[in-house]
Amino acid sequence: MSKTYSITDLSREFDITTRTIRFYEDEGLLAPRREGQKRIYSPRDRVLLKLILRGKRLGFTLAESRKLFEMYDPASGNRQQLQTMLDTLDDKEALLDQQLNDIHIMKIELQEARERCVAAMHGINHSSAEE
Repeated sequence: MSKTYSITDLSREFDITTRTIRFYEDEGLLAPRREGQKRIYSPRDRVLLKLILRGKRLGFTLAESRKLFEMYDPASGNRQQLQTMLDTLDDKEALLDQQLNDIHIMKIELQEARERCVAAMHGINHSSAEE
């Protein structure tokens, strides 16, 4: 018999709330077996949860993660799934590059605003001293 996990086991292992796990279940990403009110998670559920959390760290939406899970097809060598993953990673990287550029521009604009404020303050201080 393969190892099973309770919702508490998984929440502790991945340092997330049980509510988060139930949310992923409600979204159809996890499908634990039930024994009355008790959820019994399989090793597959555990791996899916790990992949969901990893995808989240990479900036994947739940819809993107779901799409990748649905494409899982070991018979084909998962070629389509892997290509979709590569395309998604390229999109995420392009977005990060754009955000980095935006941050760089914003830092320049902040520095320019700071310089204008300092110059204005010096103008105020000089005119006050002359009076």
